[in-house]
Amino acid sequence: MQRRKFMLMSVATLAAGSGASALELEPYTGPEITRVVIYKERRRMYLVSGADVVEEFKIGLGGNPDGPKQFEGDGKTPEGSYFIDRRNPNSAYHLSLGISYPNEADVAFAEAQGRRPGGDIFIHGRAGENRGKGRDWTAGCIAVKDRHIEKIYMMVQNGTQVDIFP
Repeated sequence: MQRRKFMLMSVATLAAGSGASALELEPYTGPEITRVVIYKERRRMYLVSGADVVEEFKIGLGGNPDGPKQFEGDGKTPEGSYFIDRRNPNSAYHLSLGISYPNEADVAFAEAQGRRPGGDIFIHGRAGENRGKGRDWTAGCIAVKDRHIEKIYMMVQNGTQVDIFP
């Protein structure tokens, strides 16, 4: 409980410094989110606690969404198992949660092809100006509505497993 209180205060303080009001971020008091499950083809993301789906969101993907991300600049969204490894309250895309892409297998595959795997994959908002760009417009990230990333940001903690399926 003390950790959650500290995280909430930190997020509120950082949000206030980025021009967002601390009151905009509602504290999350529900069950711990143990897993984020993304189905690219369905364009859906599920926040899961144990075996129960707690929330479901529509998503947008990279501009070239079919198949797994393999190389820097391919416009694809990764597929595989990762985890939330960082938070950015000052994101250019409203708020963002970093995904641990590339993992060791992603790096090894890209290097074997003489290429770089890319990186900086996030779950993020649209930052207002990205409305109307269509469904799949990111460089490989997972995009949701700004009001949804506010909720997701408060619900999902660093270290949470992220499974991305085709």
